[in-house]
Amino acid sequence: MYAEADIPTEIQRALTSFLDIQQERLAAIGPELEEQVQAARDATSGGKRLRPSFCYWGFRAAGGNPELPILKAAASLEMLHVSALVHDDVMDSSDVRRGAPAAHRRFEALQRARSAASGTGGDPVGFGIGAAILLGDLCLIWADEMMHTSGFDAASLASASKFFDAVRVEVTAGQYLDLVAQASGEADMDRALRVLRYKAATYTVERPLHIGAALGGGGQHLIDSLSAYGLPLGEAFQLRDDLLGVFGDPSKTGKPAGDDLREGKRTVLTAYAVEHASEVQLAEFDRLFGRPDLDSDEIQLLREILQDSRAVQACENLITERTEDALDALDRAPIDDETSRKALADLAIAATSRHL
Repeated sequence: MYAEADIPTEIQRALTSFLDIQQERLAAIGPELEEQVQAARDATSGGKRLRPSFCYWGFRAAGGNPELPILKAAASLEMLHVSALVHDDVMDSSDVRRGAPAAHRRFEALQRARSAASGTGGDPVGFGIGAAILLGDLCLIWADEMMHTSGFDAASLASASKFFDAVRVEVTAGQYLDLVAQASGEADMDRALRVLRYKAATYTVERPLHIGAALGGGGQHLIDSLSAYGLPLGEAFQLRDDLLGVFGDPSKTGKPAGDDLREGKRTVLTAYAVEHASEVQLAEFDRLFGRPDLDSDEIQLLREILQDSRAVQACENLITERTEDALDALDRAPIDDETSRKALADLAIAATSRHL
């Protein structure tokens, strides 16, 4: 038995043990695959572990017995998260993830070093992108394997599978909506809100809660109540994340300051700014937003437009409102275990009150 404060440690233990097995399997195919396993190990180290935590407490809220292998099952959501991050970084051409080179940059550097040592040519950039896509695919496959070999009985896994399938479809759909939004070059509040829901809210909070509750034998009333808590909380979490992507401290976010402005991320934050900025501000915003070569002064100018248009305050207000909605729903939820109720309340605050 483990202390509940050790949940992140136990999640890491489950991931490490699983990847030990995968390393042996892939070594039989070829030693080259060690690079993929090591990249997966590094990518699954650290992070906030929010999705496994919500899964665990959804399980406990349903009355699940913590002696069952819930943390092994919950760890599959961290593997799914890594899959999404690797693919997201490729699509966004991001250089950094959690303070280290993004996976495609990591593989690019490996190939560049090999080419230099051997004197051969090749395309390190193309290799990096291809290798990262395959890493993301492997992690997606492994997420499914982790869930289905976690140790739960067939009936429990069948109950959870519809939610596990749903989250994978929804996050992929949300990614595509995000891609369309970036390609459109237009600020569309409706689309930004849909991306917010399907790329973040359902994937980060609601579905992990559902998966845990289903594994714990929770009924439809609890599932619905967890949605009433999880959806607004997931939206508040992503709104906070969007603010951090523009104003966050790189030493805490693990990404360069203003990266979302260079990438031209079409978020609720930027959609609000475009709707409410003055003509002069909008002209400056259109001139700068999405330029990968933005310098620190230009990033600061964009930040000032976001603040002066009251887009930042609008997002802060939405975070407060949605967090309050989530906590109100939690108060009404049919949860008998007060430890679970308190843990979910604490998670709500932790997910949404990260400092800029």
